[in-house]
Amino acid sequence: MRILPLLLFLLATLAFTAPARAEETLSEHATAAVQPLLKALSMIGTPYKFGGNNPEKGMDCSAFVKHVYKESADITLPRSAREMSHEGQAVARNDLEPGDLVFFNTRKRPNSHVGIYAGNGEFIHASSSRTKEVTISRLDQSYWAKRFNGARRVLPDLAPRP
Repeated sequence: MRILPLLLFLLATLAFTAPARAEETLSEHATAAVQPLLKALSMIGTPYKFGGNNPEKGMDCSAFVKHVYKESADITLPRSAREMSHEGQAVARNDLEPGDLVFFNTRKRPNSHVGIYAGNGEFIHASSSRTKEVTISRLDQSYWAKRFNGARRVLPDLAPRP
């Protein structure tokens, strides 16, 4: 499974991310940047249910993303993927960073599916396809590559400051 490489990536991020301000510790800054990914990874295998918003009984893609960001970063996102696609700042595909939201046209409507970019070309999402659970997929897989609609950054700017 691909979870081990993602966990190693997150640990490397924790080890090498510089603090945003001198008074911040390395772990405070890095932890804030990776908390949504850690929460999302902890939910791998959660059942998919269209319209569902309960981690025990099943969630759809937008409920999964909304839950992850509320629980891990205290960020309240709208309920639908389409509404989420207006939040934060637009990000070019080449500029994706872990934690960015990625959007797809899966229901013949733009931004009808949402996931969380995990780095290394992978994203975590609640899939209604064959797995019917929270899973990890690749942006370059033919199905997802053809349906990619864009990305948004909803995490606060955690880049180092002089």
